[in-house]
Amino acid sequence: MLLDASDSQLVLVDYQARLMPAIFEGPQVLANALRLARMAQALRVPTWGTEQNPEKLGPNPPELRELCQKTLSKMHFGAVSDGLADWLRPPVRQQASGNARSLPKHLQKPAAAPASERQTVVVAGCEAHVCLLQTALELIEQEFDVWVVTDACSSRTERNRDAAFDRLAGAGAELVTTEMVAFEWLRTAEHPAFREIQALIK
Repeated sequence: MLLDASDSQLVLVDYQARLMPAIFEGPQVLANALRLARMAQALRVPTWGTEQNPEKLGPNPPELRELCQKTLSKMHFGAVSDGLADWLRPPVRQQASGNARSLPKHLQKPAAAPASERQTVVVAGCEAHVCLLQTALELIEQEFDVWVVTDACSSRTERNRDAAFDRLAGAGAELVTTEMVAFEWLRTAEHPAFREIQALIK
């Protein structure tokens, strides 16, 4: 029931230059997204960004982009439809080809284990009722555990944002805040990154 940094990935959806000025509480929402990305970096949580039709809506802010391992340019509102799940779930390593089948069984190398997977996706973004909602619902369909950071999400109107949260909760997403993520990823004041994370949320 608590987030685990070692099993988490962070996805930041569409904090784009031409969109953010119209977003309800936009500066605060973007500030929380940056906090999340910096916390993820400190705790070695992989972080991914998305941009909806960046030619029309512009890119994510450079300070956010540089904290993401990669940023997905998309045209679908749900990022999974444009390949996000392939980034979140690494491919299974294939066994090296060769003449192993001709060797006696005790000399054959065992098949490689699948690449480790982080099944928990912490997601935040804009607009909450469109791109964030559709991305989160697609991730739930892909059997990821989805945690939505409510104070790092918004829409042009408060009503649309709140409707998205209601729907996401009903679909099985966990609704959390930036500080909940911080302290659950840390778990203890003795964590080596505690002071760094504490400074980010003060």
